[in-house]
Amino acid sequence: MNRIDLKGRRAVVTGGAQGIGLATARRFAASGADVIIWDINGDAARAAAEELGGTARQVELTDDADVAAASAEAGAVDILVNNAGITGGNAKLWEIDPATWRQVMQVNLTAPYVICRALVPGMIARGYGRIVNIASIAGKEGNPNASHYSASKAGLIALTKSLGKELAGTGVVVNCITPAAARTPIFDQMKQEHIDYMLSKIPLNRFLEPDEAAALIAWLASEDCAFSTGAVFDISGGRATY
Repeated sequence: MNRIDLKGRRAVVTGGAQGIGLATARRFAASGADVIIWDINGDAARAAAEELGGTARQVELTDDADVAAASAEAGAVDILVNNAGITGGNAKLWEIDPATWRQVMQVNLTAPYVICRALVPGMIARGYGRIVNIASIAGKEGNPNASHYSASKAGLIALTKSLGKELAGTGVVVNCITPAAARTPIFDQMKQEHIDYMLSKIPLNRFLEPDEAAALIAWLASEDCAFSTGAVFDISGGRATY
């Protein structure tokens, strides 16, 4: 593993109890960061934090007051990874229940807005920050039977671009990654035919490993990433065409 120096940095990883979030939290801890896990699953978050020597808090990431309280408890945050997300299952657009559509938008797009709104002012005041949003190749290409998920991730890409421009020159940079599917517990929310479809689109003919995503996220969260902001970094096994 290549070493990324994150010593002295405090990082919040949302959805850090499993999958790409947990792999990222592990990579950050190995790189010297003080890791804070925010997750809706409090028990899993605390177990992960205990493993890493970090801290955890159960947070409803779409709730303004809960995020504000968690932010106050966290103190000076240097790195934010907006990783928490849900798929909402698979169905044609006209078959998706409106409540499910709204929940996917709330978790995947509104929550990063709420969290950035809480943490960005402190980063600006300190003149330093790294924000990494975990979007998806689906946000670029639009997966069939996943219009809600695809739209939410496309929105997160646009949020990244807008916020990156707004923060230019402040010392805070904002980027996102667009991974192909990784075999994580989020697969439990998908139909097998959709999983097969995603694999068929990847030229490398395998799914992403969470540790591979974590390696890219760690660089984007480091001081070395100083001239990229509002950018989209592909990690799709060759699937992306732009």
